[in-house]
Amino acid sequence: QVQLVESGGGLVQPGGSLRLSCAASRFSLDYYVIGWFRQAPGKEREGVSCIDTSDGSTSYADSVKGRFIISRDNAKNTVYLQMNSLKAEDTAIYYCAAQSLGSSRYDYWGQGTQVTVSS
Repeated sequence: QVQLVESGGGLVQPGGSLRLSCAASRFSLDYYVIGWFRQAPGKEREGVSCIDTSDGSTSYADSVKGRFIISRDNAKNTVYLQMNSLKAEDTAIYYCAAQSLGSSRYDYWGQGTQVTVSS
């Protein structure tokens, strides 16, 4: 069964850092767009960042530009989201998802990992 598994969430103080991981099993991340999304209580899910594994191109939401970095480790079949200078408003459940090239939607989703930024 195809799976995406997120890890790395937790509690961090404002200004701190976390690195989230999105590991794929039973399929290769080659030729997928991998996206990170988040959903805070009472709010709609929003896109945070994505990476096109075919060419390495990346994009970021304005709210995280300059603070978050998305990257991929081919050998580990894993995508990371390095989150720096965290703010209280970054608190949310973070999900990764995979969209095959040519698809109009994200085909696979992980179960999510909680990130809480609080002093």
